[in-house]
Amino acid sequence: MPEATFTFRVDSSLKSSFAEAAKLHDRTGPQLLREFMKEYVAQRDGGPEYDEWFRGKVGVGLKMAQDGHFVAHGDVEADAAARRALLLERAACQKK
Repeated sequence: MPEATFTFRVDSSLKSSFAEAAKLHDRTGPQLLREFMKEYVAQRDGGPEYDEWFRGKVGVGLKMAQDGHFVAHGDVEADAAARRALLLERAACQKK
C-alpha cells in the first residue's frame, strides 16, 4: 500500500511531552499516531458491534478486579523499570 505524509501543527511542549512519553514505552511518536489512527478508524467502522465487544471486555476486566485478579500499580511500575534497565543495558553493550 502506498504511503502518504500527514502533516499538522501542534504545540511544541505537547510534541516534546508526547515524544518523551512514547520513548518511555520504547515507541516513537509516529508509531503511536499510526496505531491511534488505525484504532480510531476501526472503532468508527465497528459501530455497535465494536461498542458491544469493548463493553464486554471492560466488564470482564472489572469482574476480574473485583475478584482480586489484578497486579498492583507499584508492581507494574517496578517490572517496567526493570525491563527498561535491561533493555538499556543490552543497547549499551551492543554499542561497544
